[in-house]
Amino acid sequence: MPISFSAALSATAQGNRDVAYGATTLPAGIRSRLINNVNGITCHVLEAGFEGAARPLVLLIHGFPELAYSWRKVILPLAGAGFHVIAPDLRGYGRSGGTDVTFDDDLAPFTLLNKVRDMLGLLSAIGYRSVTAVVGHDHGSGVAAWCALARPDVFRSVVLMSAPFGGAPSLNPSSSPGTNVDDDLAKLPVPRKYYQTYYTTRPANENMWHPPQGIHNFLRAYYHFKSADWKENKPFPLTANSASEMAKLPRYYVMDLNKGMAQTVAPEMPSASAIAACKWLPEEELRVYSAEYGRTGFQGGLNSYRVNRDPKTSAELQLFAGRTIDVPSAFIAGKSDWGPYQRAGAVETMRTKACTQMRGVHFLDGAGHWVQQEQHEAVTRLLLEFLRQV
Repeated sequence: MPISFSAALSATAQGNRDVAYGATTLPAGIRSRLINNVNGITCHVLEAGFEGAARPLVLLIHGFPELAYSWRKVILPLAGAGFHVIAPDLRGYGRSGGTDVTFDDDLAPFTLLNKVRDMLGLLSAIGYRSVTAVVGHDHGSGVAAWCALARPDVFRSVVLMSAPFGGAPSLNPSSSPGTNVDDDLAKLPVPRKYYQTYYTTRPANENMWHPPQGIHNFLRAYYHFKSADWKENKPFPLTANSASEMAKLPRYYVMDLNKGMAQTVAPEMPSASAIAACKWLPEEELRVYSAEYGRTGFQGGLNSYRVNRDPKTSAELQLFAGRTIDVPSAFIAGKSDWGPYQRAGAVETMRTKACTQMRGVHFLDGAGHWVQQEQHEAVTRLLLEFLRQV
């Protein structure tokens, strides 16, 4: 029978001494491990279900700006259902290698295919040849998708969260639907810019790492703004990938041209009473994020956005042109999440073309972008139903 997060945490009276961060918020049964020489870096993982004989493995991949810690309420219930569960800090995040990079360092280690190599190296280091399922959220959804597309023999099923997968790039692409969209956004009556473009700029890391409001309050406003707690998150499909349509996205996705992300989210800082009422991310849990990002900054995560704008990276991915994800798949997002609608038609393309064994597309009540944190019980239930199917 799966163990609930709250029940397990209440049993951890003195704090969990087996974890590198979050000792008072991670229940006993979850441990940290540092695994050396994983594709050239040391990899920090949170894991559970490691006792006894080898179990089927579930790999959980986080997004930005998150950590392995974002799976804290899912790990133990999955382990209680009989799985060995591993959640790594991705390269450039938390306690894994690559957090010391600068804007001018080589971007090659942060390509999607090198992150697939990271996951393969991690599995090899812990003695597994395959995983029952790879589950990814946000940026981690893209990593999980490429794991399943490139090595279906290893990653035998996949669950994507919040960010739909549109398939491998074409060998002979026509002009991209997003070509010149940044120029067009800047020409709007209220000039705007796409957040992923902002994340490729030199000032982005410093703006978020040392914001005027402090990193803890910055993250509080950022997480709140993209959650179901911000009541104006009422997403709908865009009709085109044009500047006029993209301008309908909230400011955290299509920012004012002259503002950084710290200035963008500051007006949406929740009140003290709203913070006290936030059950899915209380202050003690948020402090884990603010302490880790306060130590490392954001450049390791931002480099993944930068490398995706590099034509050499697109050319590398064209090796898989025409390939689909042919292992069993599912998609989970919050009903209040704009993430699935950033690109017009992305969910339908994923459902009908990019994934040939799509078992379910789920949008959960009461969740915005941080679906496995906002509605962890519903996510756990869907994951276990999917795992039983596959």
